[in-house]
Amino acid sequence: MAIIKKPKMREMNDSELTEKLRELRLEISKEIAASEVGGTVKNSGRIKESKKTIARILTIQHQKKFKGG
Repeated sequence: MAIIKKPKMREMNDSELTEKLRELRLEISKEIAASEVGGTVKNSGRIKESKKTIARILTIQHQKKFKGG
């Protein structure tokens, strides 16, 4: 899954953001499980970038909740 930029995230509605959040969390859990089993991680920076994207999504959802948008 491609990492989403902030302007694109702000255009998404809450259900789309929630779906992306679920996909990213699933992706991270798969990557971590693969690395713990002893497999190699294809892109080690992917986990870090996914975590940052999750934080951005949660921030935008929180902002929309209080701005009413």
